[in-house]
Amino acid sequence: MARKRKNRGGSNPNRPRFWGKHAVAAALDNPDRKILKAWTTREAANFMQFPSDIAVVHAEAPDLARLVPADAPHQGVVIECEPLEDVWLGDVLAEAPDKSVLLILDQVTDPHNVGAILRSAAAFGAIAIVTQDRHAPPEGGALAKAASGALETVPWVRVVNLARAMDEMAEAGFWRIGLAGEADATLAEALGPQKVALVLGAEGPGMRANVRDHCDALAKLPISDRMESLNVSNAAAVALYAASIA
Repeated sequence: MARKRKNRGGSNPNRPRFWGKHAVAAALDNPDRKILKAWTTREAANFMQFPSDIAVVHAEAPDLARLVPADAPHQGVVIECEPLEDVWLGDVLAEAPDKSVLLILDQVTDPHNVGAILRSAAAFGAIAIVTQDRHAPPEGGALAKAASGALETVPWVRVVNLARAMDEMAEAGFWRIGLAGEADATLAEALGPQKVALVLGAEGPGMRANVRDHCDALAKLPISDRMESLNVSNAAAVALYAASIA
């Protein structure tokens, strides 16, 4: 499902710039993504096939490098676009099929991690990711590059209060499982209901107490003693896979 754009007006200074062929191609394929301008080498322009209504500036690779963060792998193409429209939790819950997996991120702020999690969410069929609006990264080039196109296809719900949102999920029949290394049960043991919301906290502090208290169960991933924990994006991928085959 393509995500829609947010109409924030023409003077918004926070328009994201995306780079890299996968991220840009996915944005071009999303009919609800408003692309304002593109910079590209001639070689990349032939590959991307920009629509005629997008202003395209041909440039050399060093010129493109000045449009993005240092050492960003732009692959000869950069675009500026509007952020996507808000996705409402109520709409996601109302449209959820009988077997559904939601992913909740509690204060996961690194754009590379969130991008990688979006990619895994797309790969394993999660119906959406849910974050707190104030403690999540904005749309941006690094996130879009890490997501490899999934930013355009996985609904991203931003809420004011995660605990309240988790109450709504419970009312919609979702079993809320918080991933915690100290839990007694494994994720496989905690799974069961067909509608599942997986909750992951930030690396280090983990889930906040109020979010943990709104989980129906806590579970751990059964990893080897040789490693204390997984990166949050790796943990999300493993958990999503486990939930998808349960």
